Amino acid sequence: RLYQIPFEMPDCEGESETRTLHLVGDFSAPAEFFVTLGVFSFLYTMAALVLYLRFHSIYGENKKLPIADFCITVCFAFFWLVAASAWGKGLTDVKAATRPASLIAAMGVCQGQEVVCNAGTTPAMGLANISVVR
Repeated sequence: RLYQIPFEMPDCEGESETRTLHLVGDFSAPAEFFVTLGVFSFLYTMAALVLYLRFHSIYGENKKLPIADFCITVCFAFFWLVAASAWGKGLTDVKAATRPASLIAAMGVCQGQEVVCNAGTTPAMGLANISVVR
């Protein structure tokens, strides 16, 4: 499935007019995977907390339950690493799609012989980078 990210660009034919340009791409899958894993981790943590506090005697008597708990925790840790890597890749894709040079190349109005287009500012991605690191 493809998503279109709209952004406004000036139309040089009518100075007050703007047109919407759509970037095609699906950047949602890594974020959805990360959020889904976070929800499942939270639900498992709540279930384990109930098991530890309410059914402590069952947890202590059964020797296979702590091993199963450990294996599930290791799996969640591995998938968390995979999800963080996927989120980083998704962020890289968004950066590539919204890079000023890519946007200018996609604008038909900037393709003329005597037309000079340049980006006013570079998008700030510092907080997005921090979100992947944390």
